[in-house]
Amino acid sequence: MIDLVRLLEDMAKSIVDNPDEVKVTQEINGDNVTLTLKVAESDMGMVIGKHGNIARAIRTVTKAAAKLADMKVTVEIR
Repeated sequence: MIDLVRLLEDMAKSIVDNPDEVKVTQEINGDNVTLTLKVAESDMGMVIGKHGNIARAIRTVTKAAAKLADMKVTVEIR
């Protein structure tokens, strides 16, 4: 089984300056999974990227991994 929390956590930690402050929480409702990514306030711009490109890429990779496990995932960045 694919560990979506670890996948998202590893992606975020590789982008930010403060990897110790990256936290991912998971909420499961049937086959729908909601992942909430929390990063330091100073790292928020790095995670979102210009015009939201990095955030879109993070969501795309996470959704592709979830599709392999027949799950639907939503990624929230806070």
